[in-house]
Amino acid sequence: MELTVYKIDGEKTDRTVELDDSIFGIEPNDHAIYLDVKQIMANRRQGTHKSKERSDISGSTRKIKKQKGTGTARAGSIKSPIFRGGGRVFGPRPKDYGFKLNKKVKRLARKSVLSYKAGEQKITIVEDFNFDTPKTKEFIKILKGFELEGTKVLLVMPETYLNVSLSARNIEKVKYLNSNNLNSYDLMNAQRILLCEGSIKGIDEMFKNN
Repeated sequence: MELTVYKIDGEKTDRTVELDDSIFGIEPNDHAIYLDVKQIMANRRQGTHKSKERSDISGSTRKIKKQKGTGTARAGSIKSPIFRGGGRVFGPRPKDYGFKLNKKVKRLARKSVLSYKAGEQKITIVEDFNFDTPKTKEFIKILKGFELEGTKVLLVMPETYLNVSLSARNIEKVKYLNSNNLNSYDLMNAQRILLCEGSIKGIDEMFKNN
């Protein structure tokens, strides 16, 4: 697949790049994407929910009334769930929601998403760039040049450029990632992907080495 390289102001250059069809042109596997995104979302859950059950309540263990002769139901503890202030029955407990997923499935999922985005023409190749100082206004100019204001944008760069990262982090709907940190969730969530020219080599190496 051949794509045109753009300048950061949104103008076309006379250069093109060739994207590897084994990464950007495969038959997408929807189930692999589903499993990978599900694992990412599950791993993000804290799972720290906890309520006090009967054994966690502070209170007297004295039997609050005699067993028989009261005309009412038996009651053995003030900590019983039927009383106000008592423990909760089968309340939530801390839990790890994460689960294992094979590397080959995760790899297939990322390739599938990239192939979807490439097929939908949602990937734009941009010349490598950096800022001398963090400037949010400079990054907003880039978005205006590509008419992407208010759009969910994923910027993929070959390595961490701190000034670019700091410039983009306060802009709503903009996500910054290195090429070796791509994941299915952020790729799927993006409406447009700005792929820096130098990051293509990193993506190729990532899939060939894994």
